[in-house]
Amino acid sequence: MTRPVEGVGVRQPYDGIVSTIGDTPLVRLDRIFPDLTARLYAKVERFNPGGSIKDRVAHRLIHSAVAAGVLTPRRSVVVESSSGNLAIGLAQICRYYDLRCICVVDAKTTSQNRALLTAYGAEVDVVTTPDPVTGEYLPARLRRVKELVAETPHSYWPNQYGNPLNPAAHRRTMAEVVEALDGRVDVLFCATSTCGTLRGCVEYVREVGLSTVVVGVDAAGSAIFGEPSAVRRLLPGHGAAVRPALYRPDLVDHVVHVSDIDCVASCRRLVRHEAMLVGGSSGAVLAAVDAWRPNLAPGANAVMIFPDGGDRYLDTIFSDDWVRENFGEITYLWKG
Repeated sequence: MTRPVEGVGVRQPYDGIVSTIGDTPLVRLDRIFPDLTARLYAKVERFNPGGSIKDRVAHRLIHSAVAAGVLTPRRSVVVESSSGNLAIGLAQICRYYDLRCICVVDAKTTSQNRALLTAYGAEVDVVTTPDPVTGEYLPARLRRVKELVAETPHSYWPNQYGNPLNPAAHRRTMAEVVEALDGRVDVLFCATSTCGTLRGCVEYVREVGLSTVVVGVDAAGSAIFGEPSAVRRLLPGHGAAVRPALYRPDLVDHVVHVSDIDCVASCRRLVRHEAMLVGGSSGAVLAAVDAWRPNLAPGANAVMIFPDGGDRYLDTIFSDDWVRENFGEITYLWKG
């Protein structure tokens, strides 16, 4: 009989890869803003098996449909639009349940993400022409989804943009945060695109009667918490060209709009000061905290939701050549 290693608790084996979704770590960051008197935490969602917070949604959408008999293994076809992370989460979950998966992506989806989709066995349908009215890819992707559903037998569109199971999946995300901090979450910073994470977290906060101040983090030029503008948005998964069906005007107490270059700068600051490699939406959340710092009371618990890691952005956010090509020589990005 082997002796247990000191300091290692007993952990039962997980029942399949999908059972590892959730229970991601909440990490205190004390180096990025050394003069901050509030306590700053990050909910690090890259630890989900598919690498992002979207695993929670993908599993909820597909598992519920399988359990209800809407989807049949080896017969049904899941068709969905995504800029990257939700597609990867769906590809993994569909492979687990033996479902055919068609992911409608666009020209901004990285080659690495497309390769991941292919590795999971998903079919990748790339929209190369943006919507002629808005100049954005999302409306064009949604049209393509409807075309594929119409022409593909036994197909099913989960519709992450309007399905109430999307925010329902994130009630657990917020519950994990609240439990880790013994019920005290003074300020929540959350980026948004479909409004799923934001809405789920807010609904949980209000249901349990917390006084948490919610700061929504939107992209400059996005249509979610303002009027869409001609600002060019290069980073996928943050903001939206069309206000999603899950949006509600009372979701947030305050909104901070963040530019692409501030996302990039904050991602790089996190590497330098916290040794954390995160994606663009996470950088946006940190930039919002930086802008909001004067409003954070001493001793307050401020929580950021970090949707994914930075390994999928090595050719963009963490590529000096890409940054120079799109933003010019931004010297402060390379300084300590």
